[in-house]
Order: sequence, then structure tokens, then C-alpha cells
Amino acid sequence: MNYRHAFHAGNFADCVKHALLVTLVRLLQRKEKPLFLLDTHAGAGLYALTAPEAEKSGEWREGIGRLRRHPSPPLAPYLTLTGDEAHYAGSPLLLHRLARPQDRVVCCEQVPEVAASLRTLLRSLGRGDVHCRDGWEALRALLPPPERRGLIFIDPPFEARSDYAALAAGLRHAYRRFPQGVYAGWFPLKGKGAAHQLYGDLKSGGGLADVIAVEFWRRPPLDPQSLAGSGLIVVNPPFGFEEEAYPVLEALREALGDGAGAGFAITRLIGEGRV
Repeated sequence: MNYRHAFHAGNFADCVKHALLVTLVRLLQRKEKPLFLLDTHAGAGLYALTAPEAEKSGEWREGIGRLRRHPSPPLAPYLTLTGDEAHYAGSPLLLHRLARPQDRVVCCEQVPEVAASLRTLLRSLGRGDVHCRDGWEALRALLPPPERRGLIFIDPPFEARSDYAALAAGLRHAYRRFPQGVYAGWFPLKGKGAAHQLYGDLKSGGGLADVIAVEFWRRPPLDPQSLAGSGLIVVNPPFGFEEEAYPVLEALREALGDGAGAGFAITRLIGEGRV
């Protein structure tokens, strides 16, 4: 694999997807019943913002750096979990910091050295279940969970355009195995074409119900070669998610937006009754 998240950790796309991930988990934790939390493409878990990779790209300065300089109340639950000034916590560490004693977190990372680093990190915290395996395969192997309630976070690297089709197929397959689950699948917004194709695949492929798309863009997504925004497909959103997400997205827009072209949208793709 060519993708190395250490160059991108804490950038604006991380901030958007992780702030929404925290919102989803907190909503699901309104019920006391145990919750299964699966991170299919986990990464290393904790990133040093002073590392050569982070310093070379500097992307974090326009992401978590901005949010920490200008904190906003709707983002407080997320910001308190992201680490100290010199670090950024990725999704597996965020999930472990959110997890209650009755919840179970499973993280999958297919790069052996990254999985080993994540395993060491989580063991130092006294908990953690790390699988060195392909995230798409994990959707087949680990669902349905015994808890019968769960949030599955799917955050592939999107090294190829085919990852959009893989996300749609992965969501459909996982939903068939575990229709009660809540799914959050991230995708980049570079141009309008790829996102529209993803939405078309989700709607025309069948097998899904209750699907919304959340889009956030720093600037209009006109250039297919430039990362302009960040999107999240949410299947079975918990009650109140759209209302809770709106102020989070507005705070992100104010802090991370690049001029008047910044914005966000929450769109229902598939109704609750359609399968």
C-alpha cells in the first residue's frame, strides 16, 4: 500500500469524519445496552504532529490546528478526545476513549507493522482487540456481533476510484448480515462525479434502507484532483443524528471553511421503508 495516514492525520477531513463519529457513538450510548464498535480500516491510532511526515505535509495545521485555536461548544465532546497539542488521536483511540465498560471495540488494520503499533498502544490502555486483516473481509467475518447493537466505521484509504464502488458493495453486504447495525462509511469529495456515482450505486443496488449522506466541503468540489471536502454515508442513523450533526457541521464550517464556498449538506438517499 502507498497510503500513509501519518502525512494526513488531523487534517480537515479527519476532523469532519471523527467529529461525526463521536456524535454517532454518543447518541447510541444513550441506551445502556452493550455496544459493538468496529473500525475496519483503523490505522496506527495515535499520530505525532511533530513527526517528519506530519511536518512535511502540514495538513494538520488547517484541520485540528485550527479547531484547537478556535474551540467551539458543539465540537467540545470531540476535541476533548483528540489528544494533547503534539498528537492527534485516530478513530481507534477515539472509540476506546468513548467506550463504556459494557462496550466492545474491535479494530482491523491490514498492514502488519501498523497493526502491531496499534496493538501496543491499546494494550497500554488496558484494553483493545486488534485484528491484522483486510477491513472488507472483516465485514464478512465479524458480523453479526453477539451484542446485537453496533456501529461499524468504514474508512478506506481511497487510493483508487474503485474504492467508491467497494464502499457501496461493502455496505450492502454488511447490512445483509447485520441489518440492525449503524454504518458510517467515509469518502473523499474531490469532484461531483464520484460522489454522485456512489449515491447511484447505493440507491440502485438494492438491499439498503434508511441511508443519509453528509457532505462537508471547504470549497466547492469542482476539481477531481483536489480534495475539497469530506463525506459520510450513514446507514440506520440513530434517532436525533441529523439534529445533533447540524451544529457540529456548522462549527466545522466556521473554523475550517476556505471562504464563501464552504458549506455542508445532510441528504436522505434512501427512506426507512425501502429495502
